[in-house]
Amino acid sequence: MAKKKKKKKTKKKKKTIRYEAEDIDVLEGLDPVRKRPAMYIGSTGSQGLHHLIWECLDNAIDEAIAGFATQATIELLPDNKVRVSDNGRGIPVTKHPQTKKSALETVMTTLHAGAKFSKKSYQVSGGLHGVGVSVVCALSTYTKAEVCRDGTRYTQEYKKGEATTKIKKTKNSCSHNGTTITFSPDGGIFKTTTFRWKKIVSHLRQQAYLTKGFKITLKDRRENKEKKDYTFYFEGGIKSYIRYLIGNNKVRHPDIFYLSEEKDDVQVEVALQYTDDVETLEESFANNIYTPSGGTHVSGFKTALTRTLNKYARDKDFLKDSDNNLSGTAIREGLTSVVSVKVKEPQFEGQTKAKLGNSEVKGIVQKVFATHFEDFLERNPKQARAILEGVMVAAKARRAAKKARETVLKKKTSLGLSLPGKLADCSSRKPEKSELFIVEGESAGGSAKQARDRKFQAILPLRGKILNVEKAQLNRILSNKEIKNLIVALGTAIAEDFDLNKLRYHKIVIMADADVDGQHIVTLLLTLFYRYFKPIIESGYLYVAQPPLYKITKGKKTRYVYTEKESKKVLKSMKGSPNIQRFKGLGEMNPKQLWETTMKPEQRILKRVTIEESVEADQVFDNLMGKQVSPRKKFIQSRAKEVQHLDV
Repeated sequence: MAKKKKKKKTKKKKKTIRYEAEDIDVLEGLDPVRKRPAMYIGSTGSQGLHHLIWECLDNAIDEAIAGFATQATIELLPDNKVRVSDNGRGIPVTKHPQTKKSALETVMTTLHAGAKFSKKSYQVSGGLHGVGVSVVCALSTYTKAEVCRDGTRYTQEYKKGEATTKIKKTKNSCSHNGTTITFSPDGGIFKTTTFRWKKIVSHLRQQAYLTKGFKITLKDRRENKEKKDYTFYFEGGIKSYIRYLIGNNKVRHPDIFYLSEEKDDVQVEVALQYTDDVETLEESFANNIYTPSGGTHVSGFKTALTRTLNKYARDKDFLKDSDNNLSGTAIREGLTSVVSVKVKEPQFEGQTKAKLGNSEVKGIVQKVFATHFEDFLERNPKQARAILEGVMVAAKARRAAKKARETVLKKKTSLGLSLPGKLADCSSRKPEKSELFIVEGESAGGSAKQARDRKFQAILPLRGKILNVEKAQLNRILSNKEIKNLIVALGTAIAEDFDLNKLRYHKIVIMADADVDGQHIVTLLLTLFYRYFKPIIESGYLYVAQPPLYKITKGKKTRYVYTEKESKKVLKSMKGSPNIQRFKGLGEMNPKQLWETTMKPEQRILKRVTIEESVEADQVFDNLMGKQVSPRKKFIQSRAKEVQHLDV
């Protein structure tokens, strides 16, 4: 037999990629902002769009903090334009020694150019990265700056970060000093250029509370919109903010604790009050910038609060020698607090400034707060008792909840990776590729189990409506079988034991009937996730499925429609008398229909659950799901007319 010739192995040539000096791009002026906008404003979605307004407003507020401005006005204009004006000193217009351009053009068109670095003009400021108004200019197709200084008006226009006109000046046309910025966001950069009234109102209200005695006016002058004005002005500052945050909740003690003190060049302001609510609402700010991720100022406050209340509890025999200290979590249950600091050289994490990093601030806040809060407790023994009695009840409930949590975790670990019997798990063990459908009802659950793709889709049926967690302590919540099964299925545990890294699915889909009962179940589940699994929402892992309302068939043509409005259009397009099937529930669909309409990734409609305004979201859950009936009744009555005229 002839021997087979061995094929010679040919070596694959490595693909060479050019990397020479000429391959390196140098982005000039504001090109980096247009190239990577999310680096400067957080995103190119709704959050980033509104961030443009906040950057302009920050400059006005910095003028107020410095003592030179008393008011600002934000106007929403036709064609998605916005005008932000203040009565501060006005941006200088003389020639800048370094750029050889006017100071106004330098500020508008140059990154890291501003008066906030030297501390000669601003002792404290929020827009300290020096990119604020220049980023607005870079990401707008049209920007106009108007400056009033000493009776003269100076104007200059820009496009995408570059000046399109020279500075023009008109004498004797200004009654007061100030700056006005008008801009039109670039539709090629942003996913949407439509500004949201409620979102702006919420932010401006917050800023007015933080800047005591500063008036902020919002005007809506857009086409096809109701012309309306809002003005915010609060002499009480963050004390007034505490009253707003508490809303209708019953307070444990009558007086709001408040302190304002400057120590080592750091201005510290803290206000707090306890309520009978089981939730904690903590707001924090640095130089009027909201810090949702907290930072050193919040760490100092929490440490001092825990130590001070434990010390007082032992001194007054609320705690015996044999008792353990009260935990920080129990101490903060029912607490509404605002911590605001003003720092000369703040160190934020990123341009969006989510967290304060100045190490020295922690010790300063800790010492200042501890001194003032100790004095408050000693001078108000009745209020101190009311606070501590509530904390002791919370601590007792948390001990019971801890035992319940341990029971849930034991159930999960005692038999290895034991999961709820009702859960039809997927074969994938990669969270980023796995989906969990939380399905209302046994029949719908059975249909979903047959419809799913077993490789990556898991099904957890719920029997009826889960407990309303807004009205219950954690130990009672953990005794609810359906919630217990969900916790085990998610894999994250709950409360202090919660660990997002252990989440078994990165797409969690609430799937309920498209009727009133179905929406109630969705609301109960959203309340549970918002209160106890908020990081899942913040990570973008929670969705609500949109099952169809109708199946419309004519001959061989079938259309599934999801809203009444869509059904009218489809019926109009299908001449004659098509067959209309109204789906009253998921259980009415056969597995094939459920797969094609609600579960098939290529065809389904999912709504991602997001949190844009945490304070507003918190108040909505309090009003709709809380113990008090009157806020819920008022909410429903105020929106009854809107619902009657709603064409969905």
